[in-house]
Amino acid sequence: MRISISTRGRRTAIAAAAVVATGTGLLTGCGGDGDDGAAGAADGGTITLRIGTFGSFGYDNTTGAKLYAEYEKSHPHIKIEESNVADGQKYWDTLKLRLSRNSGLADIQAVEVGYIAEATGPAMAGKWEDLGKTGGADLSAFLDWKVKQATTGDGKVIGLGTDIGPMAICYNKDLFARAGLPTERTEVARLWAGDWAKFIQVGETYKKNAPAGTAFHDSASGLFNAVVSSEPVQYANTKGELDYENSPGVKKAWDTAVTAAKGDLTAKLRQFDEKGTWNAAFKNSKFATVACPSWMTGIIKEQAGPENQGKWDIAAPPVAGNWGGSFLAVPKSGKHAKEAAELAAWLTAPAQHAKVFGVNGNIPSSKDTLASPAVQDAKLPYFGDTPVGRIYSQAAAGISPAPISRWDGQVKTFLTDNGILDIEQRGTDPVKAWENVKKLVGDKIDR
Repeated sequence: MRISISTRGRRTAIAAAAVVATGTGLLTGCGGDGDDGAAGAADGGTITLRIGTFGSFGYDNTTGAKLYAEYEKSHPHIKIEESNVADGQKYWDTLKLRLSRNSGLADIQAVEVGYIAEATGPAMAGKWEDLGKTGGADLSAFLDWKVKQATTGDGKVIGLGTDIGPMAICYNKDLFARAGLPTERTEVARLWAGDWAKFIQVGETYKKNAPAGTAFHDSASGLFNAVVSSEPVQYANTKGELDYENSPGVKKAWDTAVTAAKGDLTAKLRQFDEKGTWNAAFKNSKFATVACPSWMTGIIKEQAGPENQGKWDIAAPPVAGNWGGSFLAVPKSGKHAKEAAELAAWLTAPAQHAKVFGVNGNIPSSKDTLASPAVQDAKLPYFGDTPVGRIYSQAAAGISPAPISRWDGQVKTFLTDNGILDIEQRGTDPVKAWENVKKLVGDKIDR
């Protein structure tokens, strides 16, 4: 099977802003915010269900798996509208505000894994429908740890898993060859197998013979996210309490990223920057490697473009990790919570996971789909004969999810955009940059 993957980025600044259907704001309004078919199907009318997302979930009728059209065909009383935005942090901030007001919410809201602990925490847990009881979802179909992430302290499941983000390393074979490095993916993976320090060593080797104007890695911040995503302890301790200052995972990721930045091993780019500099660097072959969660493959295809097809390949990462993944949740305040829960259950069922994977490449969070030949044997035309499905499914098998705190998403943003990026682009002393991060956390997060 060969699949075509489109863009989906899992970080605070998500690539490719798009507004699907009639949505225009950060979140699509429902409830009393306009004509949404409030009378519903009771009198034969049409119910409009609105979905708020970020990035590319692969459901839409334009570039996705056309799931909305399929559902509307089998449910003629339902009309679906999706509002999709670029900036995941702004999306979440707006969602929190509207949850506090019980106003302006979509019938279904996407929640990124970095914020799921906050969504299931005491302040928000009561704002969501229990999708273990409403909508008919088969919770046993999902990876057990995915369900656990979306479960509240009193046992309610407030989100259904969409995808996961098993990680690899994507590399430019042409640049590797010109730098005197091997290009066959098994040999490449062997260079750094088991240790991110080996990845840095490969970068130093690359630098000695680097083609003019190129760097080994795209971004120290991206490297930070990759390393921390492969660690069993990240921003929270085993109790789910924010403890990034004492986290061995954060320390390893910080030290690795700082080493890369100070050693001029990166192109000093900010991933998903609004100016498009990072995107242009793909097209112009300015870096040789990028940490590559499954959703990154679509970005490479789109941004590197057809002129670079065949130049990129995928190798196993130094250490298996999970960078990204989301959930669909249903706010209680919606007028059509039952219908919304049924739609959320259908969109995240194994059959639909398979359809989205076939079009968009999002690695499914359902057990059977993940193990199916459709995923295991998948290849991407842009990456030639690379066994993409097998690489990512093997990476997924090695995932051991870390504890999550309610502040993980915000702290990650501070560490990367206000810490690592300052070191990389402005030459800020790492000690000073760390202190700046601590101050931001202290000022912005109420613990």
